Amino acid sequence: MTEIEIGRAKRGRRAYSFDDIAIVPSRRTRDPEEVSTAWQIDAYRFELPILAAPMDSVMSPSTAIAFGQYGGLGVLNLEGLWTRYDDPTDLLQEVAELTGPDAVQRMQEIYLEPIRAELITERIKQVREAGVTVAGSLSPQRTKEFAKTVVDAGVDMFVIRGTTVSAEHVSSTAEPLNLKEFIYELDVPVIVGGCATYQAALHLMRTGAAGVLVGFGGGAAHTTRTVLGVAVPMASAVADVAAARRDYMDESGGRYVHVIADGSIGRSGDIAKAVACGADAVMIGSPLARASDAPGHGFHWGAEAHHAELPRGERVQFGTVGTLEEILFGPSRVADGTMNLMGALKRAMATTGYTELKEFQRIEVVVQ
Repeated sequence: MTEIEIGRAKRGRRAYSFDDIAIVPSRRTRDPEEVSTAWQIDAYRFELPILAAPMDSVMSPSTAIAFGQYGGLGVLNLEGLWTRYDDPTDLLQEVAELTGPDAVQRMQEIYLEPIRAELITERIKQVREAGVTVAGSLSPQRTKEFAKTVVDAGVDMFVIRGTTVSAEHVSSTAEPLNLKEFIYELDVPVIVGGCATYQAALHLMRTGAAGVLVGFGGGAAHTTRTVLGVAVPMASAVADVAAARRDYMDESGGRYVHVIADGSIGRSGDIAKAVACGADAVMIGSPLARASDAPGHGFHWGAEAHHAELPRGERVQFGTVGTLEEILFGPSRVADGTMNLMGALKRAMATTGYTELKEFQRIEVVVQ
């Protein structure tokens, strides 16, 4: 891959964001009604190739249930307000109303409340009783502490999600989480990430993960690029990880690990581009935060926004455009790609002649 000289002592390769690329029409078109957006990971089939991000502004037990009933996978944040407080409704409203320079400090105070194992069990049970697939997310730092609670509560899918997750974390002060050993011992499929490079993804796939999350520093509520100076443009990241999936299939004798784009997906066209670059599904937060029935009341934030020592996220105000159902399925009242996400994906696939997501991964793209 061609490298560019940044200066005499440093070279780097050119990488591309979703905004840098476009999907090329093929010689065939289809009717949108003939298009399927279904996908399957492990034993679980979903009609929507979307995982709702485990963020307090997006997922509560009730919205996770609704999202599951619509055909997607809602992932609960098991380190969020719903596992720290019996009823965080008033606190969610307070976070949405915070203003001024003390807003970050107040968020840090709210999230200082300890996580309670019994609330993890209660929230998972609530979603399970609704009859939808249950997924919960922990950071790598909390996984050892609460993993048994999560699995015993009946979670169907375990998500280990961090700003970046590696299979080779090195620490001189604490025993790091051995992902390969941990995943092997679990009785449920694990999705792990984020990662953003071929090599990092390949190492995560070798741990036995059912899926890997692709993304680092590009979320709408992240300031990682500004605070840490670290980010990878998503089109290149997804394509690199898709290459790792291909090579790991050869290495493992045919084991397929799902690639899930997680970051920089704000509009419906970004979902289509993520699949075109090789993603099997996407994890989104900000598009769902615009729902009038989202718990963030038109605001969006992640765990990075209230980090106790180095906040690298913002509480972003998006406002609302419609209900969760309208954002997913329409009808759309705007022309900016924030509503009817599935209708747009189906039309993109139909316009280019594809009826299945795995076929659509082969579509030609161009750099704009």
